[in-house]
Amino acid sequence: MKRFALAFALALPLLFNSSTSAQANPTNDDSSAVRTTVTNYIEAYYTGDARRMGQTLHPHYLKHVLHGNIQVREKNASQMVHDVGSEPVDLPQAERTEQVTVLDVAGDIASAKLVTPHWVDYMTLAKLDGQWKILSVVQRIEDEN
Repeated sequence: MKRFALAFALALPLLFNSSTSAQANPTNDDSSAVRTTVTNYIEAYYTGDARRMGQTLHPHYLKHVLHGNIQVREKNASQMVHDVGSEPVDLPQAERTEQVTVLDVAGDIASAKLVTPHWVDYMTLAKLDGQWKILSVVQRIEDEN
């Protein structure tokens, strides 16, 4: 019995360490899938593809837009899909660029940063039915100088 207790006591930290290290080191598949979701989001915006945009959004999606001294604006998923489908983007092709950074993946949640020439988005994503969906966005629009 003493041997069992000793073996259990020695193995316990290994069990906890392996579960936390699995969370700290997300799989490349999850990081890649998060990056793909964010890329689809911005490309849907650039091309006015409402269907593609809708596929990237979580049902509880909420976006907060910060722009200088203008009051914070919010958009939910249905507003975002509608706006993308009805308001063409007025950006030259050369300015339709993005840099996507996956900041963290922990189980079924993730965070990412999207940088474009005119704004920065910080995103929270959640895995829903095996697919990464954008749950929230905080966007800071760059002031034109």
